[in-house]
Amino acid sequence: MNTEERKPFAERVGKKQWIAIAVVLVLGLGAGAMILRTSPAKPEAAGHSEAAGHGDGEHHEEGGKQAKEEGKDHDHDHGEAKGHADNEHHEEGKEKAATSEHKEDEEKIAFTDEQVKAADMTIESAGPARIKSSLQLPGEIKFNEDRTAHVVPRVAGVVDSVSADLGQEVKRGQVLAVLSSPSLSEQRSALQSAQRRLELARSTYEREKKLWEEKISPQQDYLQAQQAMQEAQIAVANANQKLLALGATPGSSALGRYELRAPFDGMVVEKHISLGESVGEAVNVFTISDLSTVWAEISVAANNLNLVRIGEPVSIRSSAFDQIATGKVSYVGSLIGAQTRTATARVTLTNPQRIWRPGLFVNVELVASETDAPVTVSAEAVQTVEDKPTVFLRVPGGFLPQHVQTGRSDGKRIEIVSGLKPGAPYAASGSFVVKSQQGKSSATHTH
Repeated sequence: MNTEERKPFAERVGKKQWIAIAVVLVLGLGAGAMILRTSPAKPEAAGHSEAAGHGDGEHHEEGGKQAKEEGKDHDHDHGEAKGHADNEHHEEGKEKAATSEHKEDEEKIAFTDEQVKAADMTIESAGPARIKSSLQLPGEIKFNEDRTAHVVPRVAGVVDSVSADLGQEVKRGQVLAVLSSPSLSEQRSALQSAQRRLELARSTYEREKKLWEEKISPQQDYLQAQQAMQEAQIAVANANQKLLALGATPGSSALGRYELRAPFDGMVVEKHISLGESVGEAVNVFTISDLSTVWAEISVAANNLNLVRIGEPVSIRSSAFDQIATGKVSYVGSLIGAQTRTATARVTLTNPQRIWRPGLFVNVELVASETDAPVTVSAEAVQTVEDKPTVFLRVPGGFLPQHVQTGRSDGKRIEIVSGLKPGAPYAASGSFVVKSQQGKSSATHTH
């Protein structure tokens, strides 16, 4: 054996060889580490993962079951709450209905069918109607000037007698008073003289005509006699006309007698004459008016003149008594008063009962427009209860007061804006009886 072979192994390996061995070891360790990373999991690890997954699934299923059970419990609780709320709401509705019925029973005014009939009450139904919007204008009753006369003597004289009194109805031609007039006496004397001259001229004419026909007197005498007779006739006619123009009868036996007569049928509305009084010419001693027709004079403001037309129908109401008359506009003035700033219109009224007296103030109503209202009631059906317009609805066993809101009215029908349905039965005429009964019931209940 060589001496080098007997040396230890460490002495025989060089430095470079140790470096190579170290590199090989490092590479081997790195490769082992990579192999370990890429190799499948061990059965124990896989088992552990499956156990973990199984546990998660069981946990998920248990959570779902718990959620479902909680949901069921929630739904059950919600249903119970909802049912409870519905029951409470139903009970509340019953309570309200009972309260409403109780209130209606308290407000109802008991009336049987026999009582309604005995009170002469009419039951009507609310329904549509045509409401006329009216225009109210002030007016005054005056004489019909076309049928009013001022009786005046046409000659001066002294009153011998008065046969007509103030307010007396007289007929056409009736003697109202008698005067004694000297001037009338002279007129009648002149007439009588003219009549005598006419008689003489007529006899002369007849004699001359006969003589001329017998060829005894010349024609000239006949013609002169004819002319004289014609002149006498003219004088007589002239004297008669003068007496007629004075309103005197030509054939009166008393030369100075002057009679005042009524010009037409009417009433003596003014009298300014007395027995023994000296009366001059053209003095108004009587005023006669035919009151079977009168005038209603209307004051029309300028902005309403377009609504007041000739021939327009109007209603006239008295402010002094309950009376209504109808007529038509017969005249509308063209001028507006400087002080009043109104024009005058006129309505001719028939007045057979003589109730429309001159000087009476009236309200003149004419239609301004017409509209349709869906719900209306009779004007007499609306009463005031608790300072509110009220209609008494017909219900079984009596009436129920119903407050309403009213609209337009034409005096006969009243529009109901709210508070009443179409077709609802109500007390029309005689509703005040229901109101009075309500007052008695309230007083009894309070007591």
